[in-house]
Parts: sequence; structure tokens; C-alpha cells
Amino acid sequence: MSTFLKTDRLVLRAFTTADTDHLFALDNDPEVMRFLNGGRPTSREAVETRVLPRLLHDHPCWGTRGYWAAQEKDTGTFLGWFEFRPLDEGSPAVVELGYRLNRAAWGHGYATEGSRALIHKGFTDLEVERVTANTMAVNTRSRRVMEKSGLVLVRHFTGDWPEAIGGSEHGEVEYALTRTEWDRR
Repeated sequence: MSTFLKTDRLVLRAFTTADTDHLFALDNDPEVMRFLNGGRPTSREAVETRVLPRLLHDHPCWGTRGYWAAQEKDTGTFLGWFEFRPLDEGSPAVVELGYRLNRAAWGHGYATEGSRALIHKGFTDLEVERVTANTMAVNTRSRRVMEKSGLVLVRHFTGDWPEAIGGSEHGEVEYALTRTEWDRR
């Protein structure tokens, strides 16, 4: 399996079809999915036909993926995934940062560690100019990861939710960090 990035405690690697069971379990934990779809289960068919193909997609501007399976470095335990993908297929200038980790990985700093490493790689190796991330306004844990990773709140907005879920009435937030701001730190 192709390793994209290593940190002190994480390995971020390319997804394969062998990750289907991990993704199915992750997307069927109601707490993991609480701020994404209200905690509703995801069918195995949806994981195989919608989720996995998105995670396996190579972006032309990099010739590589935008989603990375996260494993604990010492044990190889699947922790979840990180998103660091260009918003425009042809340009690496603006990327979206995201993460989805299983509950056992929460509260250990993995999301912040992986996010910081991806931001660093983006600004030093991948020609990224701006990193952006979004979450529901009430998702305080995710917002804290964004802040600890160096991103700053840039706006509060109301998204167009196909189905309202608990907390969606409070809207969403966007955080961002530019290369110039990152260089100043």
C-alpha cells in the first residue's frame, strides 16, 4: 500500500478496496456520523459504489489521491481517514481539509497531528496556496481541531441540507489558512 505521509504516530496511505470493511464500520457508527448525516447508517452498497470510488480518485493536478487512510504507526490499526483534496481538479491552489476518525481514536490528538502534517506537506511540497475546512457550527470538537491546526474562522453560513439534522439550524462554519499566513508563523 502506498504511503503518502508519516507522522510520529500516524501513517497516511492510499485506500484500496480491501478497506471496505473499515469504511463500512466507520460510516455506521452513529456518533461518527452525527454531524454528517444525523447518525443514519450507510449501506454496504453505498460504501462500495459511492464512498470508496470517491476515496480512490486520483486528482490530475497531483497525480495522486485526495483521501488517505489513517493507521496507527506502531500497530497498523485503522483509525479513519483524512481528506486533503484540491477543490479544482486542475489546480492544487485551494484544498479542502477533512477527517473522519473512529471513536476509539477521538481525544488522542490524531486529528490535529494528521491535519498539521497535511497542511505542512501542502504548503511545502504540493503548491497549495489556501487550505479550507468546513463543519457544522455546533461541532465543537472538529472546530477545535481546525483551530489547533492553525486554521482561522473566516465565515459562518447556512448550508443547503437535503435533510435537516440536529444542530443544522445553527449553520456551518468555514475555517481557512493561506500559505502567507502559515509562513508568518
